[in-house]
Amino acid sequence: MNSPASMIDFGRRTWRIRRGPVAVHGALRTVVVCLGLLLVTCAVGVAGVVTGDLDFTIAEVWRALRDPDAGFDRVVILEWRVPRVTAAIVFGAALGASGAVFQALTRNPLASPDVIGLSAGSHTGGLVAIILLGGTYSAIAGGALIGGVLTAVAIYLLAYRRGVQGFRLIVVGIGVSAMLTAANTYLILRAELDLAMSAAAWGAGSLNGTNWEQVLIGGGVIVVLLTVLTVFAPALSQLGLGDEAAAASGVTVERTRLTLVVLGVAPVAVVTAAAGPIAFVALAAPQIARRLARTAGVTITPAAFTGAFLLLAADYAAQHLLPVTLPVGLVTVVIGGGYLVWLLVAEARRRL
Repeated sequence: MNSPASMIDFGRRTWRIRRGPVAVHGALRTVVVCLGLLLVTCAVGVAGVVTGDLDFTIAEVWRALRDPDAGFDRVVILEWRVPRVTAAIVFGAALGASGAVFQALTRNPLASPDVIGLSAGSHTGGLVAIILLGGTYSAIAGGALIGGVLTAVAIYLLAYRRGVQGFRLIVVGIGVSAMLTAANTYLILRAELDLAMSAAAWGAGSLNGTNWEQVLIGGGVIVVLLTVLTVFAPALSQLGLGDEAAAASGVTVERTRLTLVVLGVAPVAVVTAAAGPIAFVALAAPQIARRLARTAGVTITPAAFTGAFLLLAADYAAQHLLPVTLPVGLVTVVIGGGYLVWLLVAEARRRL
């Protein structure tokens, strides 16, 4: 009878490859977790559509969506609230998937685009577009993408020493993030007052004013990127076992890693272009998903579902559960900061 796991020896390291009933049960549990997250995300999304300064019933929402003559109700629901809810779901999924890529590559729960400097690079590119190019959506999107990719390549090259180790990548990324944050502050201080105010408001990270153009363009790009990331998911899992195991299974380690770095930073750049830098969703979502699904490592799909729920819930809290309405980026910073402290303490205790 086949055992549920087999052992493969690579020199001094032994890797356990799960198969049979254990793998089936793990996959089933992941599917159940994803379905559960989808249900609660839909529930929060419906709450976000029906509640606000002007409350609606489900029947009124349905009528406004179907009837072109519904008047102001249709404008509020179809043009204001539904795009915001849709953007929160899609952008949250993008951030969660991006965080999963970097945490799996580095095998470190502290690795995420906002910690290792990639979000700061996209922020810098977007600021340059706002201050120098007038701040149109296409200019900000291009600037954020170029800034994020250039930052990712720079961090990769600075961290490269006969390969890239996760800890070195994180340390280099934190240093680059600090420098880019200082550069961002300098750009805002040197800009004209109107541009500086626009840049500061955008830099807080907010879904206010999200329209269908941003949702459709940004969402379409994100769907393509997440589809490509899904294709690379097996290679990402192999890299999570270590370079030796990945190379033994036929993965071209450095080329695949660099490709995944670029694919991982692109969703963050798209989100940053549309909503500004939104911190800590990419950090928290993969680890929460891993604990919910009880997987051996970080995986993309549960992290994407978790990220969608986290960003939507944070945006709902920012609009309806606080004494004043705040940008969602401020809420995720507060929640994510507490999560980061807990994660650091937990990792320190685990290593003692």
